[in-house]
Amino acid sequence: MLIFVRADPTTESPRRILRRYYDDIIGRYHGRPATAAEIEETLVDEPSDDLQGETGAFIVARDGERVLGCAGVRYVDHEVGELTRVFITAEARGRGLGADLIGEVERVAAQHGVRRMRLDVRGDLVEAQRLYRRAGYREVPAFSDARYADLWMAKELDAPR
Repeated sequence: MLIFVRADPTTESPRRILRRYYDDIIGRYHGRPATAAEIEETLVDEPSDDLQGETGAFIVARDGERVLGCAGVRYVDHEVGELTRVFITAEARGRGLGADLIGEVERVAAQHGVRRMRLDVRGDLVEAQRLYRRAGYREVPAFSDARYADLWMAKELDAPR
């Protein structure tokens, strides 16, 4: 049975799924498998420890003991959240889990008071772009100078019920 769990991204199980996330996106960027050193370096250069408490949330999708994906929200201010670290394992793709996971992150963010979600994405991550568009995200002007961002998107959230 699929469940979504808030997790501390600095602990071992969440770090394993983050390693898989970085393995995937680093490998796609370079067109070859990522090295262990590249993954570890990126974990240090792009920490996820702020995706908890008052600064954010990190959600893990689990089926029993198997972790199938993750996503996070970074609270930019009282009303803006940034969707980040969206990843579904290769074996779990194509079942709608990405949309469900984004919906859960948006629900958590809305409960925190977030009214607008935003994200940036690389141009080569076309599947991610398609997922975000299906989830209601639309292109907006650049809001950051993120090194790997080619496209910026945002979505207004409904107030929690």
